[in-house]
Amino acid sequence: MEAEVKMSSETAISTVQRRKPWVRWIKLLLQSKTGTVGFFIVSLVIFVAIFADILAPHNPASNNLGDMLKPPVWLDGGSQNYILGTDNLGRDILSRIIYGSRVSLLVGVFSVILAGFIGIIAGLLAGYYGGVIDNLLMRIVDSFLAIPSILFILVVLAVFDPSILVLIVVIGFTNWVTYARVVRGEVLSIKEREFVKASKSIGTNSLTIMLQHILPNILSSFIVISTLSVATTIVLEASLSFLGLGIQPPDVSWGGMLTDGRNYLATNWWLATFPGIAITITVLGIIFLGDWLRDVLDPRTQVKK
Repeated sequence: MEAEVKMSSETAISTVQRRKPWVRWIKLLLQSKTGTVGFFIVSLVIFVAIFADILAPHNPASNNLGDMLKPPVWLDGGSQNYILGTDNLGRDILSRIIYGSRVSLLVGVFSVILAGFIGIIAGLLAGYYGGVIDNLLMRIVDSFLAIPSILFILVVLAVFDPSILVLIVVIGFTNWVTYARVVRGEVLSIKEREFVKASKSIGTNSLTIMLQHILPNILSSFIVISTLSVATTIVLEASLSFLGLGIQPPDVSWGGMLTDGRNYLATNWWLATFPGIAITITVLGIIFLGDWLRDVLDPRTQVKK
């Protein structure tokens, strides 16, 4: 009797998990320490970016020369009004880091979405149709790969006024080739499987096959690459802002904060240190989350239940 009750209970739990996929995802997430840490960091950064207006104790662009270069609260001369200190114009470091998270996430996420959208379309067309279309698209990809992406970005930003929109477009337009090559390789493999051939044999049109049969089977690879690309893009945006070609004042970015603090590293280290820590923690969190997604979505390295 007890065995029957136990089997019935296990069956009920299994049924609930099938009906609620998020239960399985939470279970897999909690099994991975790096995945849990990455998810917590990414969730925290997203929360801070969304509620920056509420969380920031000061206006990030407000100058107060009377409080310039104040150290963090735990050092001599620090003030409770400025927990992480102030910069050379008296602006609150903590508030600027909080607002800077918005720029990093906007550029990182939307440039990856743009690059992924272009790359998926190009990869699907090249892999599915082959022939002239494949050769043409792959030669375009080779042309983009032959030009250093950072050089192309610098030239575009030198011509156009740097802004969030310009950064998203130029970074997205230079990074789509990675997605195109990966998607093309996946499509070349998937289109030879039986379910695709069966769809062709019954007269299903090519667009339906690509969208309903092939695209769902390449999304796992796309999600993993996209997650890791967000981290790379955040670093790239910070690097461009550090060079003075990224986000311009009065908008706040972590790279711009590094630029403001580089001349004060010997005397006022907190100006550049805390933005650098914010970039490092955010990128590590995204990488941890991306590694976990790879383990979960890739059947060759799938986490054991």
